[in-house]
Amino acid sequence: MLVITRREGEEVVIGNPSAPLGIVRIAAIKGDRVRIAFEFPREVDVHRREVADQILKADEAPPGIAGQIRPAGESG
Repeated sequence: MLVITRREGEEVVIGNPSAPLGIVRIAAIKGDRVRIAFEFPREVDVHRREVADQILKADEAPPGIAGQIRPAGESG
């Protein structure tokens, strides 16, 4: 893990500096809260950890009722 110290308004460039994949900027610092701005192409997904975990959990869930229907006459 890379840990970088930045001040408010400073940025971190992700990828090749001449054609960066994205930029992360420290937008504001107030007490123990930090606002971070992400500048990435729309096709790059950016999620908070708790949202990413929910997405992964939904992807691992068994299929819904429609996925459990069997043809008539098949015993289960």
